[in-house]
Amino acid sequence: MESRGSVKPFVHFNAKQDADLLKKAMKGIGTDEDTILMLLTSRSNDQRQEIKAAYKKSHGKDLVKELKSELGGKLEDLIVALMTPPASYDANELHKALKGAGTDDKVLIEILPSRTSEEINAIVKAYKKDHSGKLEKDIMGDTSGHYQQLLVILLQGDREEGVDEGQVERDAKDLFAAGEEKFGTDEDKFVNILGTRSFEHLRKVFDVYRTIAGCEIEESIKDECTGNLENLLLAAGQSGSIPDKENARGPEMKCARSIPGYFAECLRESMRRAGTDDETLIRIMVSRSEVDMLDIRAYFKKNYGCSLYSSIQEDTDGDYQKALLYLSGGND
Repeated sequence: MESRGSVKPFVHFNAKQDADLLKKAMKGIGTDEDTILMLLTSRSNDQRQEIKAAYKKSHGKDLVKELKSELGGKLEDLIVALMTPPASYDANELHKALKGAGTDDKVLIEILPSRTSEEINAIVKAYKKDHSGKLEKDIMGDTSGHYQQLLVILLQGDREEGVDEGQVERDAKDLFAAGEEKFGTDEDKFVNILGTRSFEHLRKVFDVYRTIAGCEIEESIKDECTGNLENLLLAAGQSGSIPDKENARGPEMKCARSIPGYFAECLRESMRRAGTDDETLIRIMVSRSEVDMLDIRAYFKKNYGCSLYSSIQEDTDGDYQKALLYLSGGND
């Protein structure tokens, strides 16, 4: 399947040549930020790891440390994120979210439901290696109730695959019985179905649910649940691709229909308020740049009437802005 990322592997790639260009950009008085930004945002993460190795071999220094000493602030955060392998980057972000004073639930809700089973398993390994701890244990220590239960289910990294046609209607009826039809809510049913079924399967369940309940699953989740559990269930119900135009239901589709739609909404939220949520902005732009940034851009434009590119232009400045715009892959 063709990648829907804005960043693709550079065709005429030469790790040693790139390492030498970066060395030159950081040599002497002043730093040539443009070269650093243009080069690193147009290489895939795998290629950046090769550049890191080539830099050490040719120049005997740690490239990331050198970049950190030359750059500062948000630009430094962004470049260091680009230089970190994806599983380690996610593990670092989760560690930060769990280890500070209080828990940054937004990070848990953003990362865990949106990664594939393979990615989740790689994150768990990276967390253990980089932070000498168990991610599940740290999550258990920081969360509680059905919210904790769903996080732990997602952390197992074993969502079912494919669609079980015989189970679709049963799941839709179970969700209806657990929520709209019942006084009080059977959260266990929501947690179990949304946490374990494949995205393709859930999409079919939600279509049947609409017929039975006369409303979207998102509306029911919002009626039946609150707080972190509500947000996590909405994120856990997302499914992979942009629907065709017949099925697209505009802004109200929100995140429970598609991962790119979910991230478009998160990006919009990160730039809407007085003061930008740069941590979220950097995390999504970096982690989705090789995955589905083109789809995120399409959702953004369709649902908010302006391009992601122009929103970044309005909300950021300087070299930090330039790097983000490169990662977005262009204007719509």
